[in-house]
Amino acid sequence: MAAQSSGGRIDTSRPHPARVYDWLLGGKDNYPVDQAVAERLPPEARLNAMRNRAFMQRAAAWLAGQGIDQFLDIGTGIPTAPNLHQIVQDILPAARIAYVDNDPIVLRHAEALLVSSPEGATDYVEGDVRRPDAILAHARAFLDFDRPVALSMIALMHFITDEEDPYGLTRTLLDALPAGSHLMFSHGTTDEHPHLVRSVTATYRKGEIPLRMRTRSEVEPFFDGLELVAPGLVTATRWFREAPGPPAEPSGFYVGVARVP
Repeated sequence: MAAQSSGGRIDTSRPHPARVYDWLLGGKDNYPVDQAVAERLPPEARLNAMRNRAFMQRAAAWLAGQGIDQFLDIGTGIPTAPNLHQIVQDILPAARIAYVDNDPIVLRHAEALLVSSPEGATDYVEGDVRRPDAILAHARAFLDFDRPVALSMIALMHFITDEEDPYGLTRTLLDALPAGSHLMFSHGTTDEHPHLVRSVTATYRKGEIPLRMRTRSEVEPFFDGLELVAPGLVTATRWFREAPGPPAEPSGFYVGVARVP
């Protein structure tokens, strides 16, 4: 595995979304500033993080089952087993996965924890979705863009404000992918927890983390021009492909998988 860094220093004086998410998933790679944000969030936040993670695992396994053996995972977060490559390479051992995150602490763990199967390969680069061209330049050197690629953007774009053009950033990435590629996507929402809008937003704001939860109608444009696979754009606890899941609980994420025509 090759890991590339921009030389960023881990700033332990300010919380980071990846480390807050790590705490919500029960991880230990976070700092007091991250814990302070996470502990102020309502109990539903931890449940929603776990439900979102479970969606990622189901969707990645389904895509691998369709023969997709290349993944570009932006907003990787701190490694939490099973990681995306472990799920995919269990089905397709020769799969290649490129991981991207803007938190230097992820790089610290990448070489030890994001280890590929012998037949496949993993790569990690420190990068930011706000600079998609730089991500694509690196990904093209590792992945074959003449064949389908799964673009994974899990729990990422709600940290991109409207002024930063989240739809345009997503479109730039998708436009670079060949036909037959897929988008695997989840986005934070309070549609099923309307009573939490103010408290969640205020907690992240206090931690100086921009947060833009979006409604279903605001998440839909991320899939413009794509072919949503069943069950479509749904909440995380309702996304099942092979068999119906258990009775759906409320979720703080909209999710979907869609094909690039």
